[in-house]
Amino acid sequence: MQLCIHVFMLLLFSTLFFLPNTHAQTYPDPVVDSLLKSGIENILLQEYDLAKKDFVILEKKFPHIPLGKIYLAAAEIAKSSDLALRYNFNFIYQKLEEAGEQAEILIDKDENNIWNYYLLALAKGYEAYFSALNGDWLSAFGGGLSSVNLFEYCIETENDFHESLIAIGTYKYWKSRETQFIPFMKDEREEGIELLEQAVESSSYNSYLAIHSLIWIYIDKKESHKAVELAKSILKKYPDCRFFRFGLARAYEDFDLKKSIDEYSGILNSYSEKENLNRYNEILLKHLIAQQYSKLGEQFIALNLCNEILNINNLTEFEKEKLDDRLKRVKSLQKELLIGLQTQH
Repeated sequence: MQLCIHVFMLLLFSTLFFLPNTHAQTYPDPVVDSLLKSGIENILLQEYDLAKKDFVILEKKFPHIPLGKIYLAAAEIAKSSDLALRYNFNFIYQKLEEAGEQAEILIDKDENNIWNYYLLALAKGYEAYFSALNGDWLSAFGGGLSSVNLFEYCIETENDFHESLIAIGTYKYWKSRETQFIPFMKDEREEGIELLEQAVESSSYNSYLAIHSLIWIYIDKKESHKAVELAKSILKKYPDCRFFRFGLARAYEDFDLKKSIDEYSGILNSYSEKENLNRYNEILLKHLIAQQYSKLGEQFIALNLCNEILNINNLTEFEKEKLDDRLKRVKSLQKELLIGLQTQH
């Protein structure tokens, strides 16, 4: 099921951050385009409240199109994912359902406007992701497939609609990765990678999105050196963006544990007082760092980190629920380290 969550997380990124910069794909109204780009830039800079302000203005000034609703949901998702906050499911579902209904009305009014199909694909993609978060896998896969079909329609209609190209490539890879042991299922992983690599080579704004997807695909394919180079390329523009720094740290795990530790430590120290690092992120990152020290044979450092984690008190019910499996793994590592140290003596 973890891979299923990863599939939908990547679909989220396939529709979350990047609008195209080519003429055919820039939203026709320059004010809409400006507000979208400003809000998306603020998400990447982790200025989530500023992003929401942009999208509130977008929704109020242009109530006849669903982009404001979609990206208000997107900003809420991004903030909650980054800061490990409880998702505001009611708000997000309401915005996405309203956006989907609005997009369908727009299609009925003008079935030749490709943007209307693209907007419906966005709304359905997000709804599928949230169905997955709620454990409703039937709705999740059904909605996800419907979303991808709409993206495919966009690319068939306009072959330079790179936003769709990247969503399709991401979906093809992870769908095939998840179903690789099912007989007679077509393996589309290489096709998915080719679509994403093609998008990276383009000069469109979408290349950043393709980079994010490819980072995790290269890690999955045990091609972590490629993942590191891609992560570094985007971090030149967004050096503090934790969404990409996590990918870099994970890629380093496969061939340079010290650099992985440095990157995870940098992420741990990157949360400002305003962002209020909660104990979920603290425990997650300290555990990841402890694991790398353990692999390096630095048992005392790893054990101290495990002890720090297990000495954290007064976790909220939300934190306990999210950390249940993680804390079991910390205890297991602690036990393993203690046995190892006792054996040495």
